[in-house]
Amino acid sequence: MAHGVNVVALVKGNERYIFLFDNESEESMLRTLGRFASDSELSFTWYDAAVLSQKVRRIAEETSVAEVKTPAESFRPPRVPR
Repeated sequence: MAHGVNVVALVKGNERYIFLFDNESEESMLRTLGRFASDSELSFTWYDAAVLSQKVRRIAEETSVAEVKTPAESFRPPRVPR
């Protein structure tokens, strides 16, 4: 199974929010978005958290589907008769 790093980002004016997470830390990433949204010192809002949460879930779903459909470890090209 591939262990890649996923990225979601938000640009708000001069501020940049960039989040990195792997396939096993979706839930932790969602909690982090909630913590950022609840921090009144940040311009990061609950709307921002909701939008990025959808992206995190979509990435996790796409990764899960891709791993089920095409596991790299068991891929063998078809044999062509000679």
